[in-house]
Amino acid sequence: MDLAEENYNNSNIPDIISNILTLRYNPSQNSSMPELSWKDFIPDDYGISEKIIEEKIENYLQKNLSDSSSPTSISLSGGVDSSLVLGYIRKLFPNVQIEAVSIKFSESIDETQDAKKIAEHFGAEHHILEVDNYLEILPSAIGITKMPFWDNHWYFISQFASQKSKILASGDGGDEIFGGYTFRYEKFLSQINPNSTPIEKVKAYLNCHERDWVVDQNEVFGNKLNFSWDKIHSILLPFFDNSLNSLGQVFLADYNGKLRYNFSHVNNSINNHFGLKTISPLLSDDLIPLLSHCDYQSKYDESQNIGKIHLRKLLDNFGISHLISKTKLGFSVNTSNLWKNYGKEIFDYYLENGSVIKDGWINQEWVSKYSNKTDLDIRYVNKLLGILALEIWYRIFVTKEMNPNSKLF
Repeated sequence: MDLAEENYNNSNIPDIISNILTLRYNPSQNSSMPELSWKDFIPDDYGISEKIIEEKIENYLQKNLSDSSSPTSISLSGGVDSSLVLGYIRKLFPNVQIEAVSIKFSESIDETQDAKKIAEHFGAEHHILEVDNYLEILPSAIGITKMPFWDNHWYFISQFASQKSKILASGDGGDEIFGGYTFRYEKFLSQINPNSTPIEKVKAYLNCHERDWVVDQNEVFGNKLNFSWDKIHSILLPFFDNSLNSLGQVFLADYNGKLRYNFSHVNNSINNHFGLKTISPLLSDDLIPLLSHCDYQSKYDESQNIGKIHLRKLLDNFGISHLISKTKLGFSVNTSNLWKNYGKEIFDYYLENGSVIKDGWINQEWVSKYSNKTDLDIRYVNKLLGILALEIWYRIFVTKEMNPNSKLF
């Protein structure tokens, strides 16, 4: 269930808050995506060809984009996933008007020029949204998702797309379903060995998501919240305490974690708010059970550290592989610059007398120790932004002193 649906005195709330500020998702909430067990990730004996995957993608698009006379918007990062979806939309609907939307974050890595070339290749109108301070819409986004997430860049994409069409397509799910987190796979495999225990694998997995937590994580929380790493480990343990090989266990954890409870929830909630039909061909009901059983080596080439092998082969058919960077980041904001330019001032304003501190959820001493530091490590920047999002959620849904339609100064 959503955090907003709980009474804040409920005994479940401490666990929910600690999960969101440690894992960046809440496994107790509802999800529109089905839960998969370790048995769903046992590789089948037969190979899954690109032809079969292509048929599934095309069938999904033909079913959900039947009216080619209406314009279609697409979130275009310039990476493999969104570029491939754009390619298939153009292939199946050669005359449809396509509005491709990309974001350029202030003082961050800019990949919009790559996206522009890809949009031009497929005859799509390309729009670049220049976002300076995306924290200003935090109350609105949290009011929509009903969750204390601070990374809500999808709000800008969906809001703009709703002015162009009634449909928003994306390459969501490509990383989790097709094996795109190569930097994490490489790090994870380097930290384990054939004799690693399930709990050792859990800890290695968390080490690959180090931006979600900090070294002194237990000190983040106040006296009302009895934080325990054992509880966090227990959430992830079922994904690593089974007979799958280590990489299959990572795929299982990735799917059942942020994809189900963060990314999918946020994007769908915001799209619904703006009256948009969500088009996610890589997350279709036909592809998920097929790709979960896919042989791991056909997703990730460990020797070359290359992922999404099936999708890359399909992309070759469109003649744009040379436009796709090998190190695509997708939409990426420099949170350190965001903190220096806007985040710290906003944080100080709302947390000086923060309700989450006064009510014992967050430790004032920890906040004071880090919020005033210069050149703050990015992990601590992310944690402070997470606490800011929690404070905004708390004021909207618990103390009800903030209107979700208000903007942060």
